[in-house]
Amino acid sequence: MGNQEFAITIENLTKKYGKHRGVSNLSLQVEKGDIFGFLGPNGAGKSTTIRSLLGLITFQDGSAEILGMDVKSRQKEILQEVGYMPSEAMFYPSMKVKDIIRFAADMRGLDCEEEASMLCQRLAVDRNKRIDELSLGNRKKVSIVCAMQHKPKLFIFDEPTSGLDPLMQAEFFKLILEYNKQGATCFLSSHVLSEIKKYCRHAAIIKDGQLICTDTVENLTKTNAKRIRIVKDGKEENFVYKGNLDELFAGFAGHHIEDIAIEEPELDEIFMHYYEEDKK
Repeated sequence: MGNQEFAITIENLTKKYGKHRGVSNLSLQVEKGDIFGFLGPNGAGKSTTIRSLLGLITFQDGSAEILGMDVKSRQKEILQEVGYMPSEAMFYPSMKVKDIIRFAADMRGLDCEEEASMLCQRLAVDRNKRIDELSLGNRKKVSIVCAMQHKPKLFIFDEPTSGLDPLMQAEFFKLILEYNKQGATCFLSSHVLSEIKKYCRHAAIIKDGQLICTDTVENLTKTNAKRIRIVKDGKEENFVYKGNLDELFAGFAGHHIEDIAIEEPELDEIFMHYYEEDKK
């Protein structure tokens, strides 16, 4: 039995796809009870890491545990305790939504009717429609119900809000926070920076299959940088400045300043320096 403090423990995980990049020597720990963001651009290795964790693909080197259990030797036990939502929801197209949801519960040998009904109501899921009648967003909502209805100890979501309208995105995160208060851990992969900042407590940033850094979201988004919008000598300039503001203002001496605004930079600008500086 592995370390019981952590919901997820990954050590030197390596998965390569021939010449194509996967993940390399990735090490990561997620404490129980956390809402943890796994952040990176498309193709960074987020889905590869998640699929390796769940035993859906085989990794070459390293080790991984979920809830103290080795992912290779105890996959069946792990999947009983995990609610997984892939980035793309694929179901039997001719089945009705209610049958898909019941099928997912039956696979675990559980009666999840009460929880499933609550989730369908909250997410406005029509259980009588067939899968092939649903939009991408509505298929996504069915996937959420299948992942949540058995009230797992650990949620693993891969780009969960893509395809959801803003109202359903907000409802999805309300549900996450409610389950988290009951003790569940959430591991959430995303490239939507605002989601990570608003809902996650810790986050890891991955680029090109390698982990750049792991920290609290608060620390990751701290910056002294400012966005400067200025009209100087009749010309408008717009840039992010990381230096001393006294020096910036001193550089304006002798110029005609018509207008100036100093603002907090956008969230993507804050994170961008992690991608730019990791190779330096």
